Amino acid sequence: MSEHNVQLSDRAARRIAAILSGEKDATVLRISVSGGGCSGFQYNYDLVTERNDDDTVLERDGAVVLIDPVSAVYMDGSEIDFVDDLIGQSFQIKNPNAVASCGCGTSFSI
Repeated sequence: MSEHNVQLSDRAARRIAAILSGEKDATVLRISVSGGGCSGFQYNYDLVTERNDDDTVLERDGAVVLIDPVSAVYMDGSEIDFVDDLIGQSFQIKNPNAVASCGCGTSFSI
């Protein structure tokens, strides 16, 4: 298991735990970074049951998040949060490595 400095906020942990509670056992949230989006890279969110030995694993209050090693490098120092406001509900990643991001917060550039 790789170790990177990625944090999970209380709000994100509660929302992820609520989502996972409605899924079959061993389902977790995988967050990855891929090329694309309006700023160069984008975050992907998938419910999966497969874990890899080199995944970064975040566990908090019933929430389990996996991040693959390549994505973890791009996300090092980030905080995964969940926002519920007038615009809507969404996971947002506060990434100190990003020099620019799109308005919706799903893509970024380094």
